[in-house]
Amino acid sequence: MRSGVDWRLLLFSWIALPAALVGALLVGAVMMAAFGADPINGYRALVQGAFGSSYALGATAVKAAPLLLVAVGICIAFRANVFNIGGEGQIAMGGLASAATALAFPNLPSVILIPLVLLAGAAGGAAWGAIPGAFKAYFNVNEILSTIMLNLVAVQLMNFLLAGPMVDKSAFSTGGLIPETRLLSPNSWLPILVPGTQLHLGVLVAVIVAFAVYFLLWRTSFGFRIRAVGLSIPAATYAGMPVKRTVTLAMTLSGAMCGLAGALLVFGSLSHRLVTDGSLTGFTGSAGFNGIVVALFGGLNPIYAIVSAFLFGGLVVGGNSLQVATGVPSDLVTTLIGLAVVFIVSLEYLRHRARSRALALAHVAPAGAGTPGTPPATLVDGGSA
Repeated sequence: MRSGVDWRLLLFSWIALPAALVGALLVGAVMMAAFGADPINGYRALVQGAFGSSYALGATAVKAAPLLLVAVGICIAFRANVFNIGGEGQIAMGGLASAATALAFPNLPSVILIPLVLLAGAAGGAAWGAIPGAFKAYFNVNEILSTIMLNLVAVQLMNFLLAGPMVDKSAFSTGGLIPETRLLSPNSWLPILVPGTQLHLGVLVAVIVAFAVYFLLWRTSFGFRIRAVGLSIPAATYAGMPVKRTVTLAMTLSGAMCGLAGALLVFGSLSHRLVTDGSLTGFTGSAGFNGIVVALFGGLNPIYAIVSAFLFGGLVVGGNSLQVATGVPSDLVTTLIGLAVVFIVSLEYLRHRARSRALALAHVAPAGAGTPGTPPATLVDGGSA
């Protein structure tokens, strides 16, 4: 009986998530065929555009970096059983804080200014994430509503700053001032790691942060508290853990990761300035929402999220080549991501049911059948669950 549950957990832990992406691509192939396009040629163009050359790989990695940072932040929050839907606003606040820092200290040397703007971005996102975290912990305010509402506040604050205090007053257009900062100091630009590509230092920073957060969550006492609070608040309270402070800090760290992603979007961009079209998406590229998909696809594990972010980054970058090759609407890629969300969420529900059954069987297992109370999910996920 235990063996059957182990196989079910193995299926949902390792096979189901890739199958969700394959399922989304199959549905996308049907949609392309409905538009009269050849799905094989379309997906070939997608793969070629995302991974077919060193330049394409660099572009994919650059697109994946902010997705990875947001996903890492989502992993922290979700492990504490707090749902951070405010990544978009936290990215914007991180971008604003980092850009303001570069504008304030343009003459600092690169070795000081680059870390400073990255830290400023993390601080801006952390402050924006701490607000709903504290509301949730101390006043039991629904964090989904508060984070979404703060997204709306963030876009208005960004528009205000880019229409006045931070606007480039030399950038005139037929509609008035373009909502963007002036060209930021070259000392703040993220250096290119591979000449002839877009691959910049921010990609390496994102990967290092992912490993650091994995270590934090599974190798430190603070990470243990986060996961304990996420599993059971009553049990964590009974054990004497500071539940309210832990929830607040989890959301603060989650916001910091998103804010760091905002700094990468500013200083790793081709324009080297903060620019938007008046909406959050105009700056973030929906990284705050797509990062949630990346985190779920990575099983809420920062290490697996590295691969997940690279795949979804390739999907976004290669989508342009797919559109050119097939002539289908550009929204098809957005639809593919949405389909992946539906499949992944459905599979996450099934995986939760499988783990619940595993826990139930573990508690009633006879002597000699294994250590009572040790769920097979621990063995399957290798500590990732």
